[in-house]
Amino acid sequence: MAPDRSSHGTIAVVGNDPDRYAETLSGFGLGAEDLAAWLESGLGDDAFEDWLTDRIARRPRGTRAREVYGAEEVHDFARQAILAALELEPGERLLEIGCGGRLLLRDAIAAGAVATGIDHSEEMVDLARERAPGASVVLGKAESLPFADAAFDGVAMSIVFFFLDQPVGVLQECRRVLRPDGRVAVYTTAPELRGTPAAPEPLASRGHFYTDQELAGIARRARLHDVAVRSDHGGQLLTARAG
Repeated sequence: MAPDRSSHGTIAVVGNDPDRYAETLSGFGLGAEDLAAWLESGLGDDAFEDWLTDRIARRPRGTRAREVYGAEEVHDFARQAILAALELEPGERLLEIGCGGRLLLRDAIAAGAVATGIDHSEEMVDLARERAPGASVVLGKAESLPFADAAFDGVAMSIVFFFLDQPVGVLQECRRVLRPDGRVAVYTTAPELRGTPAAPEPLASRGHFYTDQELAGIARRARLHDVAVRSDHGGQLLTARAG
């Protein structure tokens, strides 16, 4: 029997009717482990969609998250577009922000690059270390990168920009850690995908969509140069240089 959360200050329906949450979770491929995590959170009903967005996308965790973000095909098109745009040479240094369990780090290493990843989800850091053992992967935030100035030749973000509340500040951090001729490649979700399976609710209303012009403007406000935005597989690819 599900625990009665009413004694913890949350609404009684959480304890009395877990089936309604289970149905929503199952629509995202989530199961008993995730339902238990929600019930254990002690949060109120009005926090459920924020919690769900966090668990499946913003800060992925749980068995299902490891399966999804560790899969070969997940965001494969974004990974290929980013690597093609960065044109990393053997020995060049790449930083992936929000590396998750995706395989961009592994592919960059295979091309001869020196790869570093950062993510704010402990589970995704662990998964990235498993999938790309040759990479250095650390826990941290995009808004305050724990790296020295001019430490990298390229910075990548794949399906991360959508969730950033301080996009200009994050791109300023990217510019700081890049060498003067360093490159940035950002793949994000296009506005046309709002409400589709690629960007469903509740994620869509909790993320940030930008037109091509808005995306380019954010990069220029961060004082990046040679800014360009193009459509790619239903997403947007932003490229720029530090100097």
